[in-house]
Formats: sequence, C-alpha cells, structure tokens
Amino acid sequence: MALTGTFVRNLDQKHRLAIPKRLREDFGESRLTHLFVAPGTDRSLSVYGSTAFEALAAQLTAHTGPVADSRNYLRMFYARAERVEIDGQGRIRIPERLVELAGLQRSAVLLGVHDHVEIWDEGHWNSFIQEHAPKFDELANRAFQSESAG
Repeated sequence: MALTGTFVRNLDQKHRLAIPKRLREDFGESRLTHLFVAPGTDRSLSVYGSTAFEALAAQLTAHTGPVADSRNYLRMFYARAERVEIDGQGRIRIPERLVELAGLQRSAVLLGVHDHVEIWDEGHWNSFIQEHAPKFDELANRAFQSESAG
C-alpha cells in the first residue's frame, strides 16, 4: 500500500518522534520493529521499512551515473543512514546528526510519499508548500510530460 498523508508531531528532547499507527501499518511489514532513517532531499529525512530500503539499495546499485558522483553519493548516503528501533509507544529516536541535517526543531511534519515517509521541520515544510503549492498543476504537467507525449 502506498504511504500517504501529512502528520504533525513533536520531537522531544531526546529526539524521539512518534510514527503514526497508520503509517507504521502501511509500511506493509508484518512485524515492524525498526525503520531506516536516511538523508532525503530539500533538507528532509527519508524513512524506509526494511523491504523499501532493500529495494532502494538495489536501485542505487544498478544506477549508472558518473562513477565518482555515484561513489560519493553512496558513501554520503549510507554513512548517514541509520537503522532505528521502534519503541513500545511507536516512536523512533532520530540520531543527532540527522536532526541537524534536516534542521529539525520541536515540531516535525511526517509525509507519506509512496514507499517512504519524509520528515521535515514544520517551518521548512510550510515554506516549501508556500513556494510550490501554487505551481502544483505545472509541476504535475512537467513531471509526467514525457508519459503523455508518447
């Protein structure tokens, strides 16, 4: 099932963040005990279940871009990615270096984005929405232009 929705949650002083039950269920894993938190784009973090993280790893391995760029990206991505346990209250603890990378403050926004969840600082997410929401139709047309042109 595709991960969808927008959820606002507070990040506590220990950098724990509650993953909504619906999102945990929609990862589609029978016994979800851990997740993978990795650097995302636009100052966000990406959260994957084991199955989606393995699929991403296979996709990254198969990518054939410039060798040095690929090697450097993989180095930076995997060095900063982290397996995190889900506690009994459905929370994960985000490592300090990833909190800093995403600029997370007290309030975070979790977004279901097909096969993963993105975590954004609420202020940064609101700025992103203000900038991009008015261009939604234009973004959709450009993103899928090659499909409709065929």
